[in-house]
Amino acid sequence: MVVGAGIHKKGAFSLTDGLKSVKNKKTFGEAGAIAVFIGVVRGKAAKSGKVQKLILEAYEEKANEVLTSICDDLRKKPGIVDVQIHHLLGEFYVGEDLVYVLVAGSHRGSVFPVLEEAVERYKSEAPIFKKELIITGKGKKSGYWVSEGTHT
Repeated sequence: MVVGAGIHKKGAFSLTDGLKSVKNKKTFGEAGAIAVFIGVVRGKAAKSGKVQKLILEAYEEKANEVLTSICDDLRKKPGIVDVQIHHLLGEFYVGEDLVYVLVAGSHRGSVFPVLEEAVERYKSEAPIFKKELIITGKGKKSGYWVSEGTHT
């Protein structure tokens, strides 16, 4: 069963799962648009160097609570039918999906601002932590935790 928001182990949830969940809502008949944000691993490190891989962890119970709260709050906005945030955890390589944010609304004009707000809020509010494992320009391997507000 798919819930409207949450933390998932890598491989346990897909964008297709999210779209099915949005479309299966009883209120989906009111929707005229779905906007989707897919956060992926970029190859350039937050500091300097190339990203080898990311490790994402979370305080799962609290993260699930925060993501659900954000979605519940944003669903109250005019013209919004559904909001879902699904963040993945585990080891990820460049180009792999990390997070799916889906917003369904009555019109395209109502979904884009809510999509942006959902992304900004989960990034600043959810206890999800990212470690970047990089290779520097000199070929040295290094790793560091990315500070709050700059993850994903």
